[in-house]
Amino acid sequence: MAHVSIQEVTKIYPHGNELAVDKVSLDIESKEFLVLVGPSGCGKSTTLRMVAGLEEITSGKIYIGDRLVNDVPAKDRDIAMVFQTYALYPHMTAFENMAFGLTLRRYPKWEITNRVKEAAEILSISKLLNRKPRELSGGERQRVALGRAIVRKPAVFLFDEPLSNLDAKMRVQMRTELNKLYNKLQSTMLYVTHDQTEAMTLGNRIAVMHQGVIQQVADPANIYTHPANKFVAGFIGSPPMNFINGRVIRRNGKFYFEEGAFRVKIVDEMVPKLAPYDGKQVTLGIRPESIYDKLFVQYAPPENTVTATVDVVEPMGSEVYLHLLLGTHAVTARVGGHERPKVNQDMDLVFDMSKVHFFDPDSEAAIV
Repeated sequence: MAHVSIQEVTKIYPHGNELAVDKVSLDIESKEFLVLVGPSGCGKSTTLRMVAGLEEITSGKIYIGDRLVNDVPAKDRDIAMVFQTYALYPHMTAFENMAFGLTLRRYPKWEITNRVKEAAEILSISKLLNRKPRELSGGERQRVALGRAIVRKPAVFLFDEPLSNLDAKMRVQMRTELNKLYNKLQSTMLYVTHDQTEAMTLGNRIAVMHQGVIQQVADPANIYTHPANKFVAGFIGSPPMNFINGRVIRRNGKFYFEEGAFRVKIVDEMVPKLAPYDGKQVTLGIRPESIYDKLFVQYAPPENTVTATVDVVEPMGSEVYLHLLLGTHAVTARVGGHERPKVNQDMDLVFDMSKVHFFDPDSEAAIV
């Protein structure tokens, strides 16, 4: 399997002089599953298409293995791409669709048959090979599209939001299937999605992209617990992180975060990095699962306990999302499924200050 190296790659569309990708550098190691995630229009699919050879590069270099592929046609790059729309030929059977690329390359019939049957067995679609796409469900069509890529035995697999057209239940199932497929093939995979849940569950590493720029590259746990900036913190996680703008103040030798009547004590471990912001504006970020109902906390420090009003209650089965009004701020808490406070009820909440994040209000970079 080959590694992929994207070096200072930029894409500018000539019509309107639109900058789609801005000096992106990214290395995908051999046999790694890397997910490129970001909102619509951030440049992730354009980056993938440049790796595939379907988009011209304005500047920069792309290597697949040790070969510079800037001027290499897509068909000669030894890659296989799986699209969002399946792109199956409706008049062909599943077998013929999977075999089509090998047939064009004039592989022997026996080898084509063996490769298709092997891929079909991996994907559990052996019984579907004689059916045409109209006779298959969405998930089965996507498996055929995956099979068409697998039979190529490419150096690199590229996935362009392959699960977007599936319903919620099928997406969950296909995420599991993709994980199994990666474990079996141990191939180099670059996967593009706008769904942060897909990114967190599939990737060995995640590259978060925004406005054509890579914001952070790390494994899922580090992306979640140590976001590089406010954008990454807010994009990764469901429900998203809560943000409150305020300032750092010092009282009697202790540091606090304050916004109007809202005040919480900053833990000692964070003070060295926040001390330079004494008296200055910062943004506090806290995830919904780090806000607790005081009734269920064994020890609730008074300096980290605040009162909020319940605005909306969303039961989710094993957990409940509480949308609360905290002064002029709206915050979300994720609590246990047994908690069902009433709308307009006041609640005492405990902020787990050991798990909060602080961001510079100008650069939006993480302070701590």
